Amino acid sequence: MTDMAALRAEQLRRAAEVIRYDDLPAEPPAFIAGADVGFEQEGAVTRAAIAILRYPSLELVEYQVARIATVMPYIPGFLSFREYPALLAAWAQLQQKPGLIFVDGHGISHPRRLGVASHFGLLVDVPTVGVAKKRLCGKFAPLDAAVGALAPLEDKGEQLGWVWRSKARCNPLFISTGHRVGADSALAWVQRCMAGYRLPEPTRWADAIASRRPAFQRWLQQHPEVSP
Repeated sequence: MTDMAALRAEQLRRAAEVIRYDDLPAEPPAFIAGADVGFEQEGAVTRAAIAILRYPSLELVEYQVARIATVMPYIPGFLSFREYPALLAAWAQLQQKPGLIFVDGHGISHPRRLGVASHFGLLVDVPTVGVAKKRLCGKFAPLDAAVGALAPLEDKGEQLGWVWRSKARCNPLFISTGHRVGADSALAWVQRCMAGYRLPEPTRWADAIASRRPAFQRWLQQHPEVSP
């Protein structure tokens, strides 16, 4: 049986360790990662995909996929404990470690301020940004329909991140500090890594790899020398 009290206590302890300000090298990273987690076989298998992109060209240069037995059941608010083991497995396989990670999920924009982007960022101690597609907690002012519409995401008197409309006729993204990246820098980095889609290139590629989308299939045909 899952010890919820222990998990909650660990969340709060780790959330207090998250660095919410910029703690990045002065030089831009040479490589940026995107990370995506999903589940297969009716939840029995956790799948993590990590894409490595060269910066600033945003060219995909490496990818790794890890599949492991799921370690705990689905419990709302505690998903990072379910997801990070597969992310660590994929991370261990990487030949090129990045200087910045975008995670498809929340950073501190979490009821106890420890979404998967923060949890994973702490464990690998790399600057990390949460790029989520849905709100988990907090409130924000209604956005207008224009591309670039922006509003702070706030909860209990503190700003947890930004709500940003990245593409017309698409729902906004929820961008937050994961670890070692401030809220404003998190937004700026996501904006630098856009290429006309709703998602920034790092997490768009991680999703494409995880789901073996046509874009990734074409990339594989063009890069037969690259293997996971």
